[in-house]
Amino acid sequence: MLRPVETRTRDVAVLDALAEMIDQAGLKKGDRLPSEPLLAEKLGVSRPTIREALKSWQTLGIVTRLKGSGTFLATDVRDGSPSVPIALKLEGQSLLRTLEVRRALEVVATREAALKASADDRLRIRQAYDQLQREIESGIDWRPTDGVFHQAIYRASQNPLFGEIIEQVHQAFHQIYIQPFDTDVIGLSSMPIHEDLCNAVLSGNADRAVEVIETILDLVEADVRRAIGV
Repeated sequence: MLRPVETRTRDVAVLDALAEMIDQAGLKKGDRLPSEPLLAEKLGVSRPTIREALKSWQTLGIVTRLKGSGTFLATDVRDGSPSVPIALKLEGQSLLRTLEVRRALEVVATREAALKASADDRLRIRQAYDQLQREIESGIDWRPTDGVFHQAIYRASQNPLFGEIIEQVHQAFHQIYIQPFDTDVIGLSSMPIHEDLCNAVLSGNADRAVEVIETILDLVEADVRRAIGV
């Protein structure tokens, strides 16, 4: 049922193999995964490697680990198009969960930024947005500057915890997954209305800023759902 992991980026390989196991075994939400020793034996890796992989999945809400009982699948990853690989479904579902957390935090942060941004904050937001536009028009990877733009908005809320927590959520996802969501296609559909977000925050229009950030997050979510066929 399980194939040994060939030499490559080990953590990603283990996650891919575990995802394949879930698919082949027909496991669903609530089902118990095989024990760590069995997984390690079948995949040809050490128990610590398996343990770290399962911790990664626990962080992203894919599994729950109960002391003395084992590891259980916490989400049904078999829904959606049968043509979509199971590993892609896992990755997409994890990203959707990070977006839920981001939405809860970012809506509040954006409103506060529109109400509380200082002159220096507004300058940073404008400069970051202008750089973002130049990069998009040039066809280069715009994601780092998009992060700078949003961080400038979080900073303008006058509560540094917004930016720190949102960054931790993103890191929890991206330190585990590399493909295919580490691409500038996801979220690209939302770029045209980033100018509206910038202008709303700079003008102090909190209601409009919230409306736009909600739309941006809706577009990103739609991109992810299309990718995983749900």
